[in-house]
Amino acid sequence: MGKFAAALSTSERTLRITVAALMRACGENQTSLAAGLRITQGQVSRKQTGAAAWSLGDIDRLSAHYGIPVPDLLCGPTHAVERLSPRRLAAVVGGSQEVITI
Repeated sequence: MGKFAAALSTSERTLRITVAALMRACGENQTSLAAGLRITQGQVSRKQTGAAAWSLGDIDRLSAHYGIPVPDLLCGPTHAVERLSPRRLAAVVGGSQEVITI
C-alpha cells in the first residue's frame, strides 16, 4: 500500500470514528442519523463499517446535520464534538435527542 492509499485509509477511518463520536454526543443511533441525512440505516451502517465510503456529498450533509464546518469533521472526533452547538448535545452522553432533518 502506497503512502497516498495509507493516508486515505486513515482519513476514512478518522471520519468513521468522528461520525460515531458525534452520534454518541448527540444521542443518535444509525437510524436517527440516516433519517437526518435522508439515507437508509443500511447505508449509514455500510459507511460506518467501511464497506462503503462517505462521499463528499455525504460529508456536506453531515456538516449541515451537525451544524459544524466540513474541516471540523475532518480534524478528528474530539475536535468535531467540541464544535457542536450545546443545543445538539444530548443531556447525557449516549442519551437521546430529537433528530433535526435537513
